[in-house]
Amino acid sequence: MKADPSYDAAYREHAKHVWAIVYRMTGSAQDADDIVQDTFVRAMARERLPEGEMRPWLGRIASNAGIDLLRQRRRRGYVGPWLPEPIDTEDDASADASEAGADAGYDLLESASFAFLLALEALQPRPRAVLLLRDVFDYSVREVAGVLDMSETHVKVTHHRARRMMETYDQERCIPTRELQERTRAVLASLMASFVTRDTEAIERLLTESVRSVSDSDGDFFAARVPVVGRPKVSTFWTRTTQYAQKGGVDIAFRMLNGLPAIVASRSVRREGTAPRTVIMVQLDARGSVVEVRSIVALRKLARLMAPVDKARAGGR
Repeated sequence: MKADPSYDAAYREHAKHVWAIVYRMTGSAQDADDIVQDTFVRAMARERLPEGEMRPWLGRIASNAGIDLLRQRRRRGYVGPWLPEPIDTEDDASADASEAGADAGYDLLESASFAFLLALEALQPRPRAVLLLRDVFDYSVREVAGVLDMSETHVKVTHHRARRMMETYDQERCIPTRELQERTRAVLASLMASFVTRDTEAIERLLTESVRSVSDSDGDFFAARVPVVGRPKVSTFWTRTTQYAQKGGVDIAFRMLNGLPAIVASRSVRREGTAPRTVIMVQLDARGSVVEVRSIVALRKLARLMAPVDKARAGGR
């Protein structure tokens, strides 16, 4: 039996919306893929689509699935530091919102940035859903109440508390403007070059005194199980890491991930216990110094990035 054309139209119109909600709820692109499929399988099982209410109906399914997944992840724990799954964002950039103020909403690109997704980790699942639906996806209080089965008063109180939990992030929002993208790429390139050449003075100029290095391997490969903190320790850790990586041969390419340039390092020769591919990102402070170096080697999180990278194109971004 052929599918009702209305379901195909609904999928084309709403699948990206469902995916965007779940990815921001969980930080997992693979989970978002699965829930999109499950959501539309449920839609096809209905006798007819909820006419005029498709968006909130899908939002309810996606949000509650995301809440369940987030709770499951926190219950089962994680080996070492957790970072979101990186996603391609191509050449997109946010508009400069420097005058918008802390109470302004977040656009889709900012809300996919690692800085934003990691800030969300301070929120419990339901407040996280409220904040995302209100401030990223522009749901009304009434719509959020219906989606999450809450009273409108409860939605307002929960949203207010969630915004208070985001105050630290809001003081220095990571808005992936073109200017921030260009600055991040330049700093990342300089930092990696300095690690390779062991240029201590250059490294010290690029890193803040309290810089952190966070590695996400989920136990798949050798990686620091706790954050490395402080300029001397981070400098030593990454200098040794890059020197070791060079012995096996590494291909380097820039790629726009989660709104900002990142390095994708691929090993040309596999070595036992080492990852075949590593994603390296940095977060800058307002002065352009590195406050955090992030690396991801967990296989599940890099599955989407295993396609060959066009180095010439990536290097020119």
